[in-house]
Amino acid sequence: MRRVSRAVTSADNPTSPLADTWVSVALTYQGLKALGVPQHSLDSFAWEFRQGMAARAKELGDTGESAPENWETPLGTKDVHVIIVAVSPDEGRLEAALEPARKAYREMTGIEAIWRQNCHALPSETEPFGYRDGISHPAIEGSGIPGSNPGEQPLRAGEFVLGYPDELGGVQKTEPEVLGRNGTYVVFRKLEQRVAEFRSYLKTNSTGPEDEELMAAKMMGRWRSGAPLALCPFHDNPELGSDPRRNNDFLYHEDDPMGFKTPCGSHIRRTNPRDAEIAGVTRIHRMIRRGTAYGPPLPDGVLEDDGVERGLMFAFVGAHLGRQFEFVQSQWINDGIFFGGGADKDPITGSNGEAGSFTVPRRPVRRRLQGIPHFVVTRGGEYCFMPGLRALRWLSDLQT
Repeated sequence: MRRVSRAVTSADNPTSPLADTWVSVALTYQGLKALGVPQHSLDSFAWEFRQGMAARAKELGDTGESAPENWETPLGTKDVHVIIVAVSPDEGRLEAALEPARKAYREMTGIEAIWRQNCHALPSETEPFGYRDGISHPAIEGSGIPGSNPGEQPLRAGEFVLGYPDELGGVQKTEPEVLGRNGTYVVFRKLEQRVAEFRSYLKTNSTGPEDEELMAAKMMGRWRSGAPLALCPFHDNPELGSDPRRNNDFLYHEDDPMGFKTPCGSHIRRTNPRDAEIAGVTRIHRMIRRGTAYGPPLPDGVLEDDGVERGLMFAFVGAHLGRQFEFVQSQWINDGIFFGGGADKDPITGSNGEAGSFTVPRRPVRRRLQGIPHFVVTRGGEYCFMPGLRALRWLSDLQT
């Protein structure tokens, strides 16, 4: 922990020669136990974190093909203790940033690397289904970094970082306080995307290429360019989609309460209902979401699976595993009651099986898609805690 703390990039002063390269370290509950963290300290962490993702699978909709018994080894087991994440513009700087961390575990006994996932940005700047990704992110009070939606007020720092007040006035702490302060919970998910099946479904359920693209946009809530249906409901606008000042500047309540532009059951409206009238309070379920692709893109026009693994490594960041990630996954993605959609699930990422359905509001008669299969399958994941630098040093002083 002492060695790896020197490899971690500090958000306070990112001015090193590798300033555009970031290294982060997170630990599982089993990892904290292995380090000898006292039980009373372990008990002060969120109970979802203490259980682990595999134990929470049914609540998350990870059943059938997505069940833990089908996950990629060693994900979801007690063998995963420490996760090192590195992000860089190119492989050369990535390897340079990772080398100090690798040196630590190569030279020490009792620790070994047991899994690695290489990821990359696709040349198209999209995720594997073909949609522009990484558009929406919230503003955090005090960070000085604006959010992507001017209509959303910054959220309290305690929604994302332990040791600070959150939207409800509470402060998430650990025992001792130094262990949790400036840390956060991170959910890592390896998600396989069945691109050929997604394309085939769209083609089968559309009247032609234009209708196919419209259906793809209705299911996501955005055109593939990133342009939101809320701002251009009838046709794509790639210029708007690529403009970070405009492509997330919209709300739902006044302009589209019934979902005639952006269906209430679409992916982006489910995962962030914004100001729409729903059961619950959107702000307390917001989280930071980041994803990066693995595997090569499926060539354009191919409708048959080529047998190559591809998908996203997803990270969800927040201070409340239960009311942020788990709530969104179970109540908003895999259920539709919160907006009056019954048992309908997210048409893109929901655990639909072969009986999923999706409603497109329109006049005079709505359009109903049936038999939506499981386009995204969970291949593994972990609940982790990402400590601050002081906490990493505190952990390094433990005697087991």
